[in-house]
Amino acid sequence: MDFIVVIPARYQSSRFPGKPLTIIDGKSMLQRTYEQCVQAVDKSLIYVATEDQRIVDHCRLLDIQVLLTSDHCLTGTDRIAEVADLVKADYYINVQGDEPLFNPDDIKKIISRLDTYPGEILNGYCSITDERQYRSKSVPKVVFRPDGRLLYMSRSPVPGNKGLDFVKGWRQVCIYAFPFAALKAFASEKDKTTLEAEEDIEILRFLELNYEVRMVELSSESIAVDNPEDLTDVLARLKEDAIKI
Repeated sequence: MDFIVVIPARYQSSRFPGKPLTIIDGKSMLQRTYEQCVQAVDKSLIYVATEDQRIVDHCRLLDIQVLLTSDHCLTGTDRIAEVADLVKADYYINVQGDEPLFNPDDIKKIISRLDTYPGEILNGYCSITDERQYRSKSVPKVVFRPDGRLLYMSRSPVPGNKGLDFVKGWRQVCIYAFPFAALKAFASEKDKTTLEAEEDIEILRFLELNYEVRMVELSSESIAVDNPEDLTDVLARLKEDAIKI
């Protein structure tokens, strides 16, 4: 399958304004995300998509391909759909710009599944290892069929039980693969769908539009930065890696 990798990077994040340019131990969050991507695919296949000139200037300084999209996109996936109007491909691999420590092999694994599930939407997941993640509203939790097709995704602790205890769970890893046709159908909606708006999880729009989403098990190394408080975990991981070196 013909593909490109797109990193949506919105400056005016409602929960964390300026998040892509936040400096983490000497490098911007966006730069760290990009550097993980180039370990998986050639840089000619990687684009940053943004609505802000400051991010455009930052990317050009770092010799990163960047596309200026509109500032009216409802979500990062809508921004990817705008990229699809500019750069043609069979698949658009979406790597969230707020996961600066993800495993590059996870991109390779998603790409390796494109021919296995042609035309399907793919998304990553991994097991939840501690109760804090299970309870965190910053962590989208995943439930899926035995064959890997997504049933639902929520910021609430699911799957649950009568005792309201943490027993097991899975969380989203924010690497996606979108076929062109599904992207255009997604972007044709002028408002967020009901569950998407309630949960603030955009992948739910595909379910509400009757698309199947295939979940692919990835590594558990990623740390999503949804709020400024989440940077604590990223800095702790970088410190651990420095000590190992």
